[in-house]
Amino acid sequence: MNTSTPSHHKIRTTHLQRDAYLYVRQSSMRQVLENTESTKRQYQLREQALALGWKSEQIRVIDCDQGCSGASDKGRDGFQQLVAEVSLGNAGLVMGLEVSRLARNNADWHRLLQLCAFADTLILDQDGLYDPAAFNDRLLLGLKGAMSEAELHVLKSRLQQGILNKARRGELKMPLPAGLAYDDLDRVVLAPDTQVRETLQKFFAAFRRLRSASAVVKEFRRENIQAPHYSRTGPKSGCIIWGDLTHSHRRRTFCRSIPEPRSARRRCRTRPRPRPSRRR
Repeated sequence: MNTSTPSHHKIRTTHLQRDAYLYVRQSSMRQVLENTESTKRQYQLREQALALGWKSEQIRVIDCDQGCSGASDKGRDGFQQLVAEVSLGNAGLVMGLEVSRLARNNADWHRLLQLCAFADTLILDQDGLYDPAAFNDRLLLGLKGAMSEAELHVLKSRLQQGILNKARRGELKMPLPAGLAYDDLDRVVLAPDTQVRETLQKFFAAFRRLRSASAVVKEFRRENIQAPHYSRTGPKSGCIIWGDLTHSHRRRTFCRSIPEPRSARRRCRTRPRPRPSRRR
């Protein structure tokens, strides 16, 4: 049991008896590789927990969500683990450099605040220490969450407007499937790699013969024919990589077309709707 004397008026002995959880996250792998200073600052919050009275062995670092967006908790196993630890009453302190590291979605953020208030868990960021059970602190944390979500909306809006402006000018370049490339005049032409072209000819010839994309995938795997695809991330980004033909690769080969500027503007998104419950 930790018998340290609390160094802050909001910290009680019951907080110090539980663990402190430090949540570290960057939104993309590119940020993980390039924004190293931000990552260092996030890990440095550990020193503040030590200064507030927690022991080194009590500080748990959750950093398995690197490269995951905070717009949702989907796919963020680290955030879900953090919520579970708070729910079980194991966390005396939750740390994040700023609200946007923990969540950029108001629903996820307020759910965490409610659990912290119920479990008597404090929250620490770069600006200070908060008690979600206290009205003023919870109000401030709620405003920070709203600003974080609004910031994400503004960033997305700026990027989207830039894409639309390029489309209106006819300068929007979309990622191409393997086998196609842009020439010096930004026209779509066949890839100069002979092996890539020959493999794609085999792909479409097999499809005309089998009349099924899934059957083509099975045939390629059975005959151990490697298929080309572009690497979109990492040090080999933009380079051709050879590997087994997968259903996602054949879907991109068939379905990815080059939209004209007008059709690019007409793109729409689908919204999931709740299914009506069945009466028993």
